[in-house]
Amino acid sequence: MQIEDIVGDEALRRELFPVAAERVFMAHAGVCALPKVAVDAMAEFCARGSVAAQENAWSNGQVLRARQVAARLIGAHADEIALLGPTALGLSLIANGMPWGAGDEVVFYPDDYPSNVYPWRGLRERGVNPVAMGVERPGVVTWEMVERVLTPRTRLVSLASCNFLSGYRIDVDGIGKRLHERGVLFCVDGIQTLGAFPTSVEHVDFLSADSHKWLLGPLAAGIVYVKREHQEMLRPTLQGAWNVVSPGYVAQETIRYEPTARRYEPGALNYPGILGMLASMELLLECGTEAIGLRLLELRSALLDRLVEKGWRAIVDVADAGEDSERLREGASGIVTVTHPGREMKAAFKQLDAHGVTASLRQDRAGTPYIRFSPHFYNTIEEAERVVRAME
Repeated sequence: MQIEDIVGDEALRRELFPVAAERVFMAHAGVCALPKVAVDAMAEFCARGSVAAQENAWSNGQVLRARQVAARLIGAHADEIALLGPTALGLSLIANGMPWGAGDEVVFYPDDYPSNVYPWRGLRERGVNPVAMGVERPGVVTWEMVERVLTPRTRLVSLASCNFLSGYRIDVDGIGKRLHERGVLFCVDGIQTLGAFPTSVEHVDFLSADSHKWLLGPLAAGIVYVKREHQEMLRPTLQGAWNVVSPGYVAQETIRYEPTARRYEPGALNYPGILGMLASMELLLECGTEAIGLRLLELRSALLDRLVEKGWRAIVDVADAGEDSERLREGASGIVTVTHPGREMKAAFKQLDAHGVTASLRQDRAGTPYIRFSPHFYNTIEEAERVVRAME
């Protein structure tokens, strides 16, 4: 099934994405509305689990498939995938599992989503120096800015693949490659690009992403990627019968971990969530992440151009960027975050809701409020026009 098949057939679009029959849903950078395939997959699990054990050959096979599909989505191996969410859990496992030395430094961007800030700030208690990097424009992180704060003590850099507020997508491959040339590890919070744009871990050591945004999956299901070569180095900080070798469910005197990324999964998995995530991932792969990314940029332009005509301004204004304008265009995503000098944002947000439009109300560190739109590939140009009319 291709994107054109879905958006060109309104009956099919509403069948696959039931929310489309109810509202204009443009809050996928927050918590998505579930597509029918995810609901059906979870319903099947629950139905099977109502007449037999929840864990069985079928459900275990589905979990194995989820590892394989998740690996395919990011260009990894299935044994590098732990099926854990939310994003904060994976990032915390990485932060706390690293063998840090006193005086080691970790670089992060302090205005990323808090899930990718607090795990690194918390390392100060272990003698690690968290280094908060600065930027020139909100959420616009470049290699040059990263390079400025690197020192011989820098052990790891952790960045979001896309900033949740500005919607700027960083150059994951370029930054990761340059960090590796300097012997620095690279950790990525991938939640704002996974499912929306091609996201590769070729030059990434660790990645964490929940499924409830662009992956179109349920809350608290997600993936954690740990490169094979780091699995012995990254110590699991949660222990249980699933990740510690326990023959016949008998606890052993010596702790010995499973040989794959399963070592980070301590106990029973979120089976219904994983199966829902699997169904959504398969839908996204069928449509193609490259095609989805192009579609999101098309929707972004349609929405932003119309809003600018009405006096709204993007949080990062390409028109005022000068020589950086091309870089900002290349880093654009499906996130459109805007404000208006003559409008009160909370009132505008309520007005949208009253007209059947779901968006997100957000603010920056200074407390400036914004309305954030984040359409997915199944949204239409007509819906973008409806959004603009609802804001008049």
